[in-house]
Amino acid sequence: MMIDTVFNNTFFGGHGVWMLVVFAVIIIPFWRICQRIGYPGWVSVLIWIPLVNIIFIYFIAFSDWTTNKAGEHHD
Repeated sequence: MMIDTVFNNTFFGGHGVWMLVVFAVIIIPFWRICQRIGYPGWVSVLIWIPLVNIIFIYFIAFSDWTTNKAGEHHD
């Protein structure tokens, strides 16, 4: 009986698969956005931290980007 409960409430119950789908749907676009504006892509993982994600979005929105629309870097 214990095994039945464990499998129904963990990754095997479908929750983990759903979390991976949501992770991909959210992280991949933010990864691309960070790369396009000149920040390392791994910074997009901050979107999963509560309150940090709101600060991160405002930071992206109001910071000076190191690239222009053509993708060229400027200083």
